[in-house]
Order: sequence, then C-alpha cells, then structure tokens
Amino acid sequence: MKADKYIIKEDGKTDIRKLPTDSKSDKADKEQIIAKYEENKRELIALQDKFYADAREGLIVVIQALDASGKDSSIKYVFSGMNPQGVKVHYFKAPSSDELAHDYLWRIHQNIPRRGEIAVFNRSHYEDIVTVQAEDIWKNYHMSVRVLDDTKKKFFDKRCEQVNNFEKYLYENSYRVVKIFLHVSKEEQTQQLLERIELPEKNWKFRADDLKVRDKYDAYLKCFNDVINKTSTKESPWYVLPGDQRWYTRYLITEILLDVLRDCKPEYPALPPEEEEKLPECRRILEEAMAEYESGSSEKKKQPPKKKAASKKKKRKE
Repeated sequence: MKADKYIIKEDGKTDIRKLPTDSKSDKADKEQIIAKYEENKRELIALQDKFYADAREGLIVVIQALDASGKDSSIKYVFSGMNPQGVKVHYFKAPSSDELAHDYLWRIHQNIPRRGEIAVFNRSHYEDIVTVQAEDIWKNYHMSVRVLDDTKKKFFDKRCEQVNNFEKYLYENSYRVVKIFLHVSKEEQTQQLLERIELPEKNWKFRADDLKVRDKYDAYLKCFNDVINKTSTKESPWYVLPGDQRWYTRYLITEILLDVLRDCKPEYPALPPEEEEKLPECRRILEEAMAEYESGSSEKKKQPPKKKAASKKKKRKE
C-alpha cells in the first residue's frame, strides 16, 4: 500500500476532516504490513547511508498532529537504526522570549540541516500558523500596528504565503521538505490521554491543560485543514496519514521516506583521480601488514605452552 493516496493536492479542495483515521478503507493486513515495514526499514538504512555520503541534498521531515497522536513514537521507531550522525530531531516547544523577539522562521532556519543530513521536526513553523490561530494569540504579539492592523484571515493567509516561499527557497537550494500530519480520531486521542494517566511510565507526558486542547479538537482540525490546503505544493507536499493504528502509520511514513530518498538518487561519491591512483600501493602495504600479523599469529600457536613455575614457598613446619 503506497502512501501516494494520502498526498494533499495543490488545488486546495481536500477536506481532511473527511479523510480516514484508520486502515479499514485500505483493508490492510497487520501481519503483512509489519513485515513490509521491517523490509522498508532495512532499505531506508541503506539509502540514508548513501544520502549522507552523497551530501548533494538535504531532507526536512515535518511531523504535525494534535496532542497524543503518536508523533514521538513515530519518530522513535521509524528513524531507529539510521546513522545518528546524519539524522537530527528538533522539538519545537512554545517559543522563548528571545525567539519571540525574532521573526517566526528564525528558529526554524537555525535548524536547517547540512546537505546530506535529515532533520526531523517534531512540531515546526506550522505551530505559528495553526496554534497561534486556534488560540487567538496573534493579537498579543509585540509587533507594529501596520502588521497587526489586519483581519485574522489576511494575517494567516500572509503567513501561509510566507511559508510557501520559504519552502520553495529551500527546494531551490537543494533541500526536500516533506510534511506529515497524523490524523487521529477524537476517540483515539481520548484513549491515548487516558493511557497517560493509567500507566505510571507515561504520567510524565500528561498535563491537565491537555484536556483544554482536547476540547478544541474541532477548532484545531479546522485550522489544520485550512493551512494544509494552502501550503501543500508539488515540491513540498503534505501527507495526511491515518493515525489511529500506529503500526500502519509508521509503515506509511517509511513508504514516504523511501519515495523521497529514491527520488534523490543518492550515490556514494567517487574518489578524486589522484587518490584513486594511490589505491594499488596502499592495498599492497596493507596486505603485507596483514600477512605479517597472520604469520606472527601462526608462530604463537606453534610454540608449546609454558609450564607454570613451581611455587618456592614451603609449608611451615609446626
């Protein structure tokens, strides 16, 4: 089951609220999907190794969702096994006072990876369009009147345009941006929040304020619907994945990553000609060294084992 069917088209006409939150419509067989997921992971590890060595493109994976939708666990399981030198995860919490004193893309741009690396954004610049809009925070910004003296719709339409331009800029500088929304039902969100209370090892994740956000499920989903439709482009698409069954969501994420990494066509870089010319001589030196090690090891095996020295200590006579 490919993830292509979950891409949001550029026409801005998809109502994500009507999209499935589980795998029923795909008639997914859990056992087969988990086996395919493991196969995908192996290919991802090999591709990421080439991608890191090639270093011609960078990849940014944005993961957004409502609270308790499985962002953390998806990142944990999907990216495990990859070369940690080439994968960096950034978690964007509520902005600090220093971050608020800059434009909202400032902290994002500081975490754009080097080409060859994969950056995973657990939340992202989209919080400054969705959360700020849903919670009506924007009017409290310490900004000039010419910026704030606008309708709410125009203010956030401009932000969507700014984000589209930013992601286009990244694409034109050899970066890929893939955006994933984990679409969970309100029932599943409620169950996950309840689990955070019932399981002691998950208590640390729970905050009483989570219930306030849960009460705004519909408002948040409406914001995401509007923003996703305005910011899904051919170069930087949004995928709205069913999130109720995490084994299926993780599989779909691996499918998305495989598609984008294959499309990058990474290759291990060739040695410069002057270095390639030195290979035969270097091989000869190393082979001779190995022959010496093996010869020394064989000589040691031929030598008879040394007898233990007899103890010089005599028993004291009583």
